[in-house]
Parts: sequence; structure tokens; C-alpha cells
Amino acid sequence: MIRYQVVEPLTLFLVLRAFSSGCTALTGIEALSNGITAFKDPKSRNAGTTLIWMSSILITLFLGITFLANQIHALPTETETVISQLARTIHGNDSLLYFLMVSATTIILIMAANTSFADFPRLGALQAADGFLPRQLTARGSRLVFSRGIITLAFFSSVLVILFQARTSALIPLYAIGVFISFTLSQAGMSVRFARTSRLKPGEVRTTAATTLAYDARWRLKQVASVFGAFVTGVVAVIFAATKFHEGAWVVVLLIPLLVLVFFRIHYHYRDVAEQLSLENPSHTRYIRRHRVIVPIGGVHQGVLLALNYALSLSPDVTAVHVATSPEEAASIRSKWEMWGNGLRLVVIESPFRDTIGPLIEYIERIESQQGPDDMLTIVMPHFVPAKWWQTFLHNQTALAIRLAFLFRRSTVVADVPYRLTD
Repeated sequence: MIRYQVVEPLTLFLVLRAFSSGCTALTGIEALSNGITAFKDPKSRNAGTTLIWMSSILITLFLGITFLANQIHALPTETETVISQLARTIHGNDSLLYFLMVSATTIILIMAANTSFADFPRLGALQAADGFLPRQLTARGSRLVFSRGIITLAFFSSVLVILFQARTSALIPLYAIGVFISFTLSQAGMSVRFARTSRLKPGEVRTTAATTLAYDARWRLKQVASVFGAFVTGVVAVIFAATKFHEGAWVVVLLIPLLVLVFFRIHYHYRDVAEQLSLENPSHTRYIRRHRVIVPIGGVHQGVLLALNYALSLSPDVTAVHVATSPEEAASIRSKWEMWGNGLRLVVIESPFRDTIGPLIEYIERIESQQGPDDMLTIVMPHFVPAKWWQTFLHNQTALAIRLAFLFRRSTVVADVPYRLTD
């Protein structure tokens, strides 16, 4: 007879902690809620039937494994799982059924790991469509999947695995707390929904911005079930957060409020963007009265001439600006400009300290300060593109620095005019 040493007295907290640990074995069915749109009509009924079957199979397996493990006194170790101990005891070490059972368990675990990659991109796309995540997550890739969501999940999953050194004992609490918090919130939301349907008359249907409400004669029973479920899963989440706090659960406790804050900040941003871009607000409409064009030039060449022609197509008010680091350079530019400048205005800024970007930015800022509310300034940046990509690093990146300096100016547009070189 095997005797076990009691290391902790049987208390209510111990029972609740065991209950919480057991509940994690029943997670996974929440993935079904994210894939309801993939079911055939009627979607809700088919999803409900699938949920019942999944729950029944899961509970049967859980109770059966628990019973058998207790009968053979199986204990989980770092070298062998309880499933392997059961299969070895029943079928023997060298039995084909033993290897089939262990292999099947491995395949199930692989499929379970794939669940997040199948459901998070879809859930992320739904949240992004509502404006709580970046809109990029709504885009489907060439294989008709939300590839950006998959890449995002893969990145953060890799970060967690590295930070927690792939210790499942530390990662499971992170997963469990998040799952049971979502259970609690969803069931609390359903209880609120049933409370709203109680105010409807039989046969009445009300459509809101988020959902469609219809009268349900059994709303009281469903509301009680939702409230009870929210209470139970909420207790599990709290117990997990308390018992596993020092083992890594503090990350979730800290991260969830921060994520909620980020989600709402994203939502407020999209709301403000939509409001400012709306055609229903004529006060946001701008009319351009004067359009000035500045063309910074480092010399006079074919790329500059192309940029000047482009600038003239935008506005007749074109000014070329050159920053000269020596009197000889200034004289050379003026001489070439008389021949190739097509009569356009040229401003030469002398910079004895050999700084070319600073004086140019100061000049453009001075022009900006003279603009009226309906004036527009365009900076046309001429630059040549080498035939080989690696040749780009052999040339000055002055144009890039100027573009970055004026990227977020309200009434300034920066336009690139590339002149492509050949071999």
C-alpha cells in the first residue's frame, strides 16, 4: 500500500486551488466561440451542438484519466507524463498500442498548439474591424488567412517562451488567467444581454449598433446560468492570480490593464481620425490659396532639371535653394544656374561651417512662418537612384534627413522626384 505524506492541511483555499487547477484541463472549448462564422447556417445552433459534443468528450476523458491515474497511483514527473504511465501500465512498454497512444497524444498537443494560430488572427481581425487593434490585422494574405495576425502571435509567443525559458509550469498560469477572465467577461456580458431582452415584448426585435436583441421566454434561466458561470470562472481567475502570482502570474495581472488602456487609445485614435476626415464637418475642409514650391539642390544636373520640371507642373512659384560651403561653390552654382535654371529663382545660402542641412531647414522654417492658414508649401526633393541597391550606401543621404525633418509638418508636403541611373 502506497502512503502519501500530507504536506498541507485540507482547507477551503486548498480545495479551491485544486478546483482551479482542474479547470485548466477543461480549457480549449473557448476557441469555438472565435470560429462561429466558419459554421454553416444556422451558425449558432451548429456551434452549440459542437460545443456540447466537445464538452462531453472532454469531461469524459478528464474523469476517466483521473480515475485510472488514481487507481495506478500515477504521479506526474519531469521524465514521464501521466498519460504515458497509464498507457505503459495498461499495454506494456513494448506494445504497439502504447506507442500509438503516446503518438496520438503528441498529435493532439500539436493541434492544440495550433489552435491559437487559427483563432487569434480571426479574433484580432474582429477587434481591428471594431477599431481596438491596428487595421492591418484585418488584411488577408495571399492564402486567404490573416497572415499579419499569425506573424504577430508568433513573435510574442517566441518572446514568452524565451523569457520563461519554455517552462510550462510558468506559462500555463498566464494562459489560464487570461482564459478565465475572458470566460468571466463573456458570461457577464451575456447576463447583461438577457437583462435587456427581458424588457422586450414577445415577438419584438431590437437592433443596436453591436447586436440584435429578440425576446426570449427563457431569459431568466439563461441569465441565472450566465451569472453563475461568471461567478465560478471569476473565482478561478482570482485564485490562479493569487496562488501563481510569484510564479509569473503577475505578468498577466499587470499586462491586462495596460493592454486594455492601449486598446482604448487605439480606438480613440481611429475615432478622431474618422471625425476629422468626415465630409459631414465642412469646417475641416481646407482650400489652398497659394502654393509655393521649394527645390533643394546640391548641384545642377539631370536629376535637378527633372525635379524643376515637376515643380513647375505644381505651381509657377518655384524657388531653388542651395547651401554653399565656400564662395567658390556659390559662384559655380550661380554660373551653371544662369545656363540651366530656366529663369527660375535661386537662393544660395552660404554656410562657412560646412553644415548643409541646418541652414536649409532654417530657411524652410522661415518660409513656413510667413505662410497664411490657406497656404501650402511643397518641398520637391531631387535624388538619383543608382542601378545597384548597394550603390545607395556610397552616396550622401541628405534627402532622407530633410524628409524626416518635415514629415509631420501640417502645411508642408515633401515630394520625391527620383532620377534612375542605368548600368
